Amino acid sequence: MSRPLSDQEKRKQISVRGLAGVENVTDLKKNFNRHLHFTLVKDRNVATPRDYYFALAHTVRDHLVGRWIRTQQYYYEKDPKKICGGWQMEEADDWLRYGNAWEKARPEFTLPVHFYGRVEHTSEGVKWVDTQVVLALPYDTPVPGYRNNFVNTMRLWSAKAPNDFNLKDFNVGGYIQAVLDRNLAENISRVLYPNDNFFEGKELRLKQEYFVVAATLQDIIRRFKSSKFGCRDPVRTSFDAFPDKVAIQLNDTHPSLAIPELMRILVDLERLDWDKAWDVTVKTCAYTNHTVLPEALERWPVHLLETLLPRHLQIIYEINQRFLNRVAAAFPGDIDRLRRMSLVEEGAVKRINMAHLCIAGSHAVNGVARIHSEILKKTIFKDFYELEPHKFQNKTNGITPRRWLVMCNPGLAEVIAERIGEDYISDLDQLRKLLSYVDDESFIRDVAKVKQENKLKFSAYLEKEYKVRINPNSLFDVQVKRIHEYKRQLLNCLHIITLYNRIKKEPNKFVVPRTVMIGGKAAPGYHMAKMIIKLITAIGDVVNHDPVVGDRLRVIFLENYRVSLAEKVIPAADLSEQISTAGTEASGTGNMKFMLNGALTIGTMDGANVEMAEEAGEENFFIFGMRVDDVDRLDQTGYNAQEYYDRIPELRQIIEQLSSGFFSPKQPDLFKDIVHMLMHHDRFKVFADYEDYIKCQEKVSALYKNPREWTRMVIRNIATSGKFSSDRTIAQYAREIWGVEPTRQRLPAPDETM
Repeated sequence: MSRPLSDQEKRKQISVRGLAGVENVTDLKKNFNRHLHFTLVKDRNVATPRDYYFALAHTVRDHLVGRWIRTQQYYYEKDPKKICGGWQMEEADDWLRYGNAWEKARPEFTLPVHFYGRVEHTSEGVKWVDTQVVLALPYDTPVPGYRNNFVNTMRLWSAKAPNDFNLKDFNVGGYIQAVLDRNLAENISRVLYPNDNFFEGKELRLKQEYFVVAATLQDIIRRFKSSKFGCRDPVRTSFDAFPDKVAIQLNDTHPSLAIPELMRILVDLERLDWDKAWDVTVKTCAYTNHTVLPEALERWPVHLLETLLPRHLQIIYEINQRFLNRVAAAFPGDIDRLRRMSLVEEGAVKRINMAHLCIAGSHAVNGVARIHSEILKKTIFKDFYELEPHKFQNKTNGITPRRWLVMCNPGLAEVIAERIGEDYISDLDQLRKLLSYVDDESFIRDVAKVKQENKLKFSAYLEKEYKVRINPNSLFDVQVKRIHEYKRQLLNCLHIITLYNRIKKEPNKFVVPRTVMIGGKAAPGYHMAKMIIKLITAIGDVVNHDPVVGDRLRVIFLENYRVSLAEKVIPAADLSEQISTAGTEASGTGNMKFMLNGALTIGTMDGANVEMAEEAGEENFFIFGMRVDDVDRLDQTGYNAQEYYDRIPELRQIIEQLSSGFFSPKQPDLFKDIVHMLMHHDRFKVFADYEDYIKCQEKVSALYKNPREWTRMVIRNIATSGKFSSDRTIAQYAREIWGVEPTRQRLPAPDETM
């Protein structure tokens, strides 16, 4: 008979048992074997690791299904509001080749989505006719809650051509054209993030956005009308209660077509009058902005909308006319304000400003960090804020501690649980209790030990995957995020080259060893971002093969950066690089993940960094560089990169190395575009923050030489990261935008009485 587990042994199982309790291990094994044999038709003699994965996935899914059905049943019965809510080379990731064990196709709920065609105004109302139809086939994925038996549904859509798609072409021998047309229809859900530098890419991107919106809205309205679990016949006919039952959160401008699409359904199909339909739409929709960069806000050419979605363009024109009438009444005679606020932008190419559409058609507008929300009100959305200040809110982003601590860093989760218990996993503010352990020698040792174990593990991974050996005792300096000029991976590159040049100049001088890791992807059509990746790898080729440098400095580009790689690198990081130009990063969430996992932050006062420094205390952050006001002043006086180049010898040396081909001897002018941008049209002012950044990095190195003080600062950061839980973020959205009260209620398991 086995002895009962001690409290400490139970806590050590936190990373598994804390996430999903298994009622009966014997049943689990039995189900695993059943799926291996009868679902996959394999036995252990021929089964591959993939077969074992699918058998296990099916087994776990079986445990979810009862809870999944019961959750949907509960929602219908309780009737809460629904919440919908070297060179980079791209290659296809055919991740569905072997199917997806977690999803369930729902062909019975397939819906038609219309494109192209023309608009007819008839005595019976407006009709959109002669359209091309693509079918939207839904796939449902169960999303289990944490220890509460709720299993929500994530519904995704796959594009399918109708069975009669151009069947007449087959009859006249046009087989190839019919197949091509069918492929064209199904391309909609085949490629994620098409390169929209070209017209075909733009059209596909717009098709994708409308496809998801149109299918989802039809599905929402079907569910709203049914109102009873399992019922497909309409029960509700009035839309008065629609905003009380449905919340549509527009996550950036990509689903903005939900506004004209909902209006089209309500006015053209449900026969509501315009004012009633508009009232329902505005009360239902809310808009979250994710960027202040003007080029990132979608502005679709009118001629493209006119071809692809002619009825929606008419509706947008009507929305715009009525909206501008309101603006004119509020600000009589202000013609320039009407131009600035119009949904329609005049110019060489007439465009629809989708952010303006989102604001006009939503009852709430929010940024994703306090500084970001304030910048929106003062800059790009200033006119809209002056018209409707009550709409504007802030919702600082958050991360889930279940994935970004308990799952990816079980060692740290365990060390924390040993001191303060496990309740912090669903109430992250409880991490503040760790402040009383800042001077606890045993806790300091444990936190440092977990970090070192994570570094050793990641070092082994790098050696295996990247064939590079690194010093696990070096400072792991990590910048992982999308590659973009505003995120300033180039500033990081300048620091790396500065360290390299200093080592070469004084090879016998002691330096704190560093392994600098930069990871991220560039958008397929973003030339400068791809050049930045090439520069990082080129610097690595020089630094990593220089015997004078040895293991004091290593540079690694983490290719194919993704969630599974983030789960490995974030727990191992010592230093988190959050170095965007002040006023350009909306929030960031990687910064929060690093903070929670015991990395210290070097960063500008930008995005959520501001609130993170506020929580931890600025003395526990490595803050450098211009603030937003400094950037504004520099914009007014004029930023001149040449001044910094002339004044700072180390910076001048770096630019000369880049220009002369030091890092690209076989192609000396390879980085001329980067040099030209930095010297003549750098919107993000890399040189302006160079000196302060280098000095701040020296402070980082100095503290790293004192492991005890470094770890004490780490503990203070972990202890004050509770605000950045997504539980807090979603609770604020629920209360302040969606009008629902979050609950900690637990649903009975399928074998328990409701």
